[in-house]
Amino acid sequence: MAMSEEEIPDTAQHYLVCGTEDCKKNCQFYCNPCHRELCEQCRDKHQKNPDTENHEVVHYKQRRPQLPEVKCKLHPTRNVEILCKECNIPLCPKCIFLEEHSGHKFDDLEEGYAQKVKLCRNEITNIKKYILLTSTELKTEIKGDKTRIEETMNDIRKSINAEAESLKDLVDKVTSDKLTQANTIEDSLKKSLESQETIFDDYIAYIDQLIKDFHSYLSSSNLEVLFSEDFENLKIQSIPEKTQPVLPVYSDGQFCKDDVTKLLGSINCPNTIPDKRKIKSIETVSTQLKPTGNEMIRDREKSNVKKTLSLSSSVSKVREYTVPGVDSVNHISLGKSGRLWASDKKGNLVQTDLQGNKLQEIQTNGGYGYHTVTQDGDLIYTDTHNKVINKIKQDNTATEFIKTEEWEPISIHSSHINGDILVGMRKDKEAKVTRYNKTGKEIQNIQRDNKGQELYGTPHYITENINGDICTSDYNKRAVVVVNKSGQHRFSYAGQGSKFYPYGICTDLLGHILVCDLCFDIATVHLLNKDGHFLSFLLPKQVNSASVFVDNENNLHVGQYDTNKVKVYKYLQ
Repeated sequence: MAMSEEEIPDTAQHYLVCGTEDCKKNCQFYCNPCHRELCEQCRDKHQKNPDTENHEVVHYKQRRPQLPEVKCKLHPTRNVEILCKECNIPLCPKCIFLEEHSGHKFDDLEEGYAQKVKLCRNEITNIKKYILLTSTELKTEIKGDKTRIEETMNDIRKSINAEAESLKDLVDKVTSDKLTQANTIEDSLKKSLESQETIFDDYIAYIDQLIKDFHSYLSSSNLEVLFSEDFENLKIQSIPEKTQPVLPVYSDGQFCKDDVTKLLGSINCPNTIPDKRKIKSIETVSTQLKPTGNEMIRDREKSNVKKTLSLSSSVSKVREYTVPGVDSVNHISLGKSGRLWASDKKGNLVQTDLQGNKLQEIQTNGGYGYHTVTQDGDLIYTDTHNKVINKIKQDNTATEFIKTEEWEPISIHSSHINGDILVGMRKDKEAKVTRYNKTGKEIQNIQRDNKGQELYGTPHYITENINGDICTSDYNKRAVVVVNKSGQHRFSYAGQGSKFYPYGICTDLLGHILVCDLCFDIATVHLLNKDGHFLSFLLPKQVNSASVFVDNENNLHVGQYDTNKVKVYKYLQ
């Protein structure tokens, strides 16, 4: 089946022959009035011919479509060639003299036909290159969403089953304790009764002997014995008085299905308006359809970065810089345009460029991993004293973003995957991680593992890995605690020796976990893979690292605990 002009791909070899008789050369041009294909040589002759020198000759792809021959319904011997502008209908030359078209304005039908054909071709191009392409991309996005839903629901089902098993174990433990209690009570009551039995055994033996004594008196022929002092003093001991046992009573537990439901977790669908799927503008799509050679090279390089990156055989120091306005560099947050925020434990929070030039400074209540930069470039930081999370937009407008009620927010991270806000919190002896969406709506709480054990002690640094795992550096637990995006505990890493004091934590493009260790025997950076397996001490010992982050060039920045210096290392190649 032959393709129309608009169906022929740009890369196809579409060969047309010149329409001049006996010329077999390649057609490149087109005469609109003659509706003839022309090669370059024939075009030149055509334009020099006095009869055709004023004809409009264009490139073949810009040709005006030839009006098809359509007979007039009123004048069957004539073709329609004219368009009545008032009636908007095609006419033949005789129709224009009809009374119903008297005084009307007319156009060349071929011109109008050419405009309609051009409009149709443009719409076909728009449908194929924009609407169809965009719809296909959205369909692919929906398919990915279905996969994510399945993964999320599988994780939730695993959590439900694990929690149910944990509750069953607790029920079994309580049941065992109560059965032990019942056995103990039974033994105690039986011992009391056995004591009474012994007393009555002794008493019955005494009575039996007494009966025998009386019979001996009766059978005696010695009357003096019956009137002796021994007989007169003979008295029967009264029957021992003993208490009956008080039997225990079992009180049935008062519970119902709702009570059990409250003991288990719940599935919560956030009451938020779903984001609309992003539909690219037609200008963006048009630009993306034909990338330049350099763009294609850059795209290939970007897609191959993860494939080609690997750990270097050695770590080299690239440079170092000083952060003015702080005593130490306890935490660093990378923002947009190569700008970063750094803080010390005294509450000094300073924005600098990557050369260490100070741009602005904020006084806060301090902390450790207490600030982060959102996808929009806004700074958000925690205030443990007032139990709030504050936001400073790029125009320096400051707002109170989230209130955490009775919980103290001590660490925070803005997800590079979906913009969610992850917050490490504590209250008295409890600790948890809470997830908020980018508008500040609470959508998840993570506090205990599948066995009901507390996951966290003091999650004073927090980050997210490329697979969605939530990684916390927990000082009280002396461990890196990692849960998946559904909150299920994956692993805890407790260092390589008897002492491990985890501080700043980050991840890289390959899913490595990098965590600072302030144990003074080590004082370096531990490198783990995404499953928590120790790979190496990344830096020499005694570097006193307190904070880490990996920049867009895959360089590792290490903030110092005892100075305001940041050292930059190359560890990937």
